[in-house]
Amino acid sequence: MAFKYSCAVEVRFRDCDPMGHVNNAVYLTYLEVARFAYWRDVCGGRNWGDIGFIMARIEFDYKAPVEQGDTVHVHLGLTKIGRSSFDFEYELVDQSGRLIGTARTVQVMYDYAAKTPVSVPDSFRHQVSEFEGTAL
Repeated sequence: MAFKYSCAVEVRFRDCDPMGHVNNAVYLTYLEVARFAYWRDVCGGRNWGDIGFIMARIEFDYKAPVEQGDTVHVHLGLTKIGRSSFDFEYELVDQSGRLIGTARTVQVMYDYAAKTPVSVPDSFRHQVSEFEGTAL
């Protein structure tokens, strides 16, 4: 997949485990940082509370370790929008371009007050489809 969006994340000391590489759970935080940046940049700086969603699924395939001081480039794209959910795909590479992981997340639009899934807003669908250059 050709990704149109990328976010750089510097590996911090606290991200690493006693073996000297990034702990597996921290990669999920890197995905979160990239999703927030995408949301801000692509959707016009909206507040997260403007459109509520919950994380329904995360898949991560680890390819290579990363160490403190490295920079992780998280490439991501919104690849699918359903009635109430949307999917991101990710590719993580280090500063040399080495693939360190791939991921996929599924988010569900959610009304926190009613505690129920809701439809993806047309405005969101339009913004991301326009950015991604494809009908989603």
